[in-house]
Amino acid sequence: MNTASQEIILKVFRESSEGRLHFGTVVGLLMQAGVESYAVDYRTGKTTYYPPDGETLSLDLEMPDVAIADAFDSDALKAAIRGSQQGVVQYPEFKRLSREAGCVGYTVWIQGRHVTYFGRRGETHVERFPS
Repeated sequence: MNTASQEIILKVFRESSEGRLHFGTVVGLLMQAGVESYAVDYRTGKTTYYPPDGETLSLDLEMPDVAIADAFDSDALKAAIRGSQQGVVQYPEFKRLSREAGCVGYTVWIQGRHVTYFGRRGETHVERFPS
């Protein structure tokens, strides 16, 4: 991974974590950096970025002080997603809301234009990028 791409990823990670970047902006900047996908694992507190060259970059994610719910509540998760898409819910709150909805993590497939969210028992919710 080249230095310019790594710098973009670090900037996006920092500003998103601070609630200063909307999801659409995150995706656009990561596309510019050549990122194909990234995975967020709430259980390990890591976000891992995957460019096409096979290298990865894993960063420690600040986690909210709320446990991941045992049950996967797709309606609550969808509400958090809608809030994020509308710009009402920024990333710090999205992490809390999605954990409360039983989400253990998710993968953003930038090239595939969708996000796959995961529950404790293998439940999934696939959310296509808005047009």
